[in-house]
Amino acid sequence: MPYRLKKKLGTTACNFIEDIIDGMQDWVRVIALDSTVLFVNRSMRQALGNRDIIGRKCYQTLGRTSPCPNCISRNNRTDWSASKEEIIGGRIFSVTSSPLRNQETGEVEAVIEVLHDITELKNLSRELENQNAKLRADLSMARRLQCSLLPNSQLNTDKIDFSFIYRPCETLGGDFLDIYQIDDSHIGVYIADVSGHGVAASMLTMFLRTALDKKLLSPARTLNQLFEYFNRNGFADELYIAIFYGIIDISNYTFTYSNAGLNVCPVIFSKNSTQILRAPGIPISNWVENPEYVEVVVNIYPRDRMFFYTDGIIELKNTENAQFGEERIVQHLLESDVEPSIALSGLVDKAIAFAGKKDTNEIIDDITVALIEIK
Repeated sequence: MPYRLKKKLGTTACNFIEDIIDGMQDWVRVIALDSTVLFVNRSMRQALGNRDIIGRKCYQTLGRTSPCPNCISRNNRTDWSASKEEIIGGRIFSVTSSPLRNQETGEVEAVIEVLHDITELKNLSRELENQNAKLRADLSMARRLQCSLLPNSQLNTDKIDFSFIYRPCETLGGDFLDIYQIDDSHIGVYIADVSGHGVAASMLTMFLRTALDKKLLSPARTLNQLFEYFNRNGFADELYIAIFYGIIDISNYTFTYSNAGLNVCPVIFSKNSTQILRAPGIPISNWVENPEYVEVVVNIYPRDRMFFYTDGIIELKNTENAQFGEERIVQHLLESDVEPSIALSGLVDKAIAFAGKKDTNEIIDDITVALIEIK
C-alpha cells in the first residue's frame, strides 16, 4: 500500500483494505499519472508471475514497450471514468478505470484499474450468436417451407376467382388456409388458426395440411376424421386447431360448410345483402370425446363474394383501444367493387393504418384474409 495512505490511515487500516483487495478474483492496480504502477493486488501479481511490478510502467508489466493505443487511464480530467476491453496473455479482460482523488484538494493523483476476465463470457456470447444465426437460418427455411404449402396467391378458374393475404406476426405463423379442386364439380377451402405462434404453431399448420382428407365431400365428416387423427397423435392439451372448412359445388351453386371452433365466421357478400356463415363446433383438440360437428348448406350465386379471415385483423386496436372490428371489414368489402386481390390489399392497409402501425411487422397476431368471387 502506498506510503501516503499508510501515513494517513494507519498501518492496520491499510493492511485491512489491502487484504480485502487481495481477496478479489479481479485484477486491481493503482497507476500514477505518469503510468507508474503504485499497487497491484495478489490476483494480478500471481497471474503475471509474481514479477517485480511496483515502480514499473503499467504497459511494461504486460510485456509491452509502449503505452496501449486505447489507454483509458492517462487523461487527467476532473470527472471521468472509462472502460474498455483488452487482450492480455490470450485472455479477454473488461478494464474499468476510475480516478483516485486527493480528499483535501480534489485533484486526481492516480488511477484505479479493475480488470475482470470475461473470456468465457465472450466465448459464450459468440457461441450464442452462432446458435442464433443458425436458428434464424432454420426459421427462415421453415418459413419458406410453410409459405410453399399455401395456395397460389391467385387461383382463377372459369367458376371462381380466389385471392388471399397471409401476414404472420412472427417468422412462423399460426394461421393457415388452403383451396383446392376436389373433382370437376367441387372445390374445397378452409381457413385455420392454431394455438400459439412460432415453431409449435407452424408444426400444427403442417400437420393440418397433410392430415386433412381432401377427397371427402362432407365437411363435417372431414373434420370428424381430422379430430380422430389429431387425438391418435397424442398432442398436448394446450394445442388445438380452430378451422372452418367448406366445399363449393360449382355445378349447382351451393356451399356446404362446417366449423371446428373458428371464432370468426366467414361472410358471403351479394349485391344487396350479407350472410354470416355460422355453425357451432369445438376446435380440433383432445378436450372432448365426441365433437359432433354440424353441416350447413347455403345457396350461392354468380357475383357473390365469400370472405374468410382470422381474428388477427378484427382485433387490431387504435390508440383509444377500439378494435378494427367486423363492421369496418363489412363496410370496406361492400364498397370495394374491384378485383379480390385489390380489395384485400386495401382492407389490410386500412386495418394497419387504423391501428397506427407502419406495417405488419408491428402487429401482435397473424393476419390472414381470403376472398372468393363466384363467376
